[in-house]
Amino acid sequence: MIAPIDVTKNIFTAFGAADVDTIVQWLHRDVRIEFYGPEVIPYAGTYQGLEQARSFFETVLSSVDIHQFDPEEYICEGDKVVVTGHLRLTARSTGRQIESDFVHVITVADEKWLLFRDFMNTVEAANAFAA
Repeated sequence: MIAPIDVTKNIFTAFGAADVDTIVQWLHRDVRIEFYGPEVIPYAGTYQGLEQARSFFETVLSSVDIHQFDPEEYICEGDKVVVTGHLRLTARSTGRQIESDFVHVITVADEKWLLFRDFMNTVEAANAFAA
């Protein structure tokens, strides 16, 4: 049995490698992704199911250059994983920086991500993507 924290670390490793196929392999067929923020952020929104989840990760990876994505703390309780960390990105459309701490709240079922919620300073992201 793969622990929820290890499932999460596997996805984070795949994300760092921009390996969307591997990310999707670790997602539950009923996965739900919630990235909060205004529409100016290309990947903000709610995504349901594997196809939309793939679209989310592809959009993120095509919208930003990742300079830093450092998980700092993993907190696991039952099927829940909370990850705190820091990121530094560049919005490709404007060349502006996004720097923020983040918190990810994840629910794992059947050794796959069932729910992923992202909390960060979306004002930073919105300003970076604004025309």
